Amino acid sequence: MATLSHEMDWLFISEVRAKPQKEFAQRNTILANLKKKYPKGQVSYWMRTEEPYLCDIIYVTDHGRLTYVFANPYTGEIQGNANLTFQRFFRDLHYFLFMPFYQFGYFVVLSFAFLLLISFLTALCFYKKWWRKLFVLETKKGPLVFFRSLHRLVGLWSIPFSILFSITGIWYFVERTNMADVGTKVNPKLPKLEHIAANADSIDLAYDIDYDRVAEVAQRVIPHFRAEDMNIPNDHHSPVYVRGNSDVPLVRQRANRVYVDPYTYKVVGVQDAKTISTTMWVNDIADPLHFGYWGGLTTKIIWFFMGLGISSLVLTGIWITLKRKAQHRKKKDKPVLGKWKFINWGIYGGMMVSMYVQLVGRYHTSITGIIVISCGWLFLLGAAYYVFVYRLNKSVNAN
Repeated sequence: MATLSHEMDWLFISEVRAKPQKEFAQRNTILANLKKKYPKGQVSYWMRTEEPYLCDIIYVTDHGRLTYVFANPYTGEIQGNANLTFQRFFRDLHYFLFMPFYQFGYFVVLSFAFLLLISFLTALCFYKKWWRKLFVLETKKGPLVFFRSLHRLVGLWSIPFSILFSITGIWYFVERTNMADVGTKVNPKLPKLEHIAANADSIDLAYDIDYDRVAEVAQRVIPHFRAEDMNIPNDHHSPVYVRGNSDVPLVRQRANRVYVDPYTYKVVGVQDAKTISTTMWVNDIADPLHFGYWGGLTTKIIWFFMGLGISSLVLTGIWITLKRKAQHRKKKDKPVLGKWKFINWGIYGGMMVSMYVQLVGRYHTSITGIIVISCGWLFLLGAAYYVFVYRLNKSVNAN
């Protein structure tokens, strides 16, 4: 879901849609229109999405609240805003599971990269001559045999992506824990401005910056560089941080970095994707490979279905295990203890409470947004109950 979250924004939020045109509007025009709606807003980040059918998303803090403003990059019009988008929701869910302690949730997610690697490696060890089963699906020997066969078939075809997702996840773990000083090497510090302009205090960092000039200056220093995302400083000692794509394939926008003094419009720092270290290059291809956006919508759709396949292994694996245990209990006539369900529900309940606290306290999500998210979780819970309780018990009793 995180892979196609931008497309879900396009599908469900009409204000974020843009009709591609040949020329972009001037950035200063967009900011002038933004100032009319948010005269006292503080701009912190300007994201120009790589999808041509989406608006720019500008992060604006207004009256102490962060909102995502949708600016049409072709017309310059401000089309709307939202406190929470599908992209932001699914990124945070995938990033740290909305757990109350950000770093703890992040490491919980990353730990599953190791489990995924172990899972498919051990599966190949126990599944003898697996290469002969790449096109075998049993359909006429009952549901249990069918799900076992489907589970193995999907698992086999998911091997390349399991390797990819686990390795990139392990790399994120290495970066986060700063093993071998990797985290320090791939996250250079923002340069500080040595000389501050005399009139710096009178400059509104949100609206007085000439963004077109910043982009023009940045694009001169790296061949074939297209200035896209911008981090706007919130103090008088930091430059405008510009990143974007060049003619270097596969790397994310962050591989190219240009730092521009917002007072003199001189470049104070450059990182060219062509000259970065191997460690930095590996770090900058991890995101495009992990999320599949390196080839546009086509690769994102492929990554979506392969990720869906790997996720289905969890569901079919649970179903196979539960049915086997249910049949065993029926033969032995033993009651179901179900001690683990209380722990599972406790963890899930804690995550949900933490999620709603953040949705309300951090994102100031609307009542409509809360209802939509709640309905989504209720649907998943209802579907899980139907498959893993109702249908499973009915199947076991029928036998």
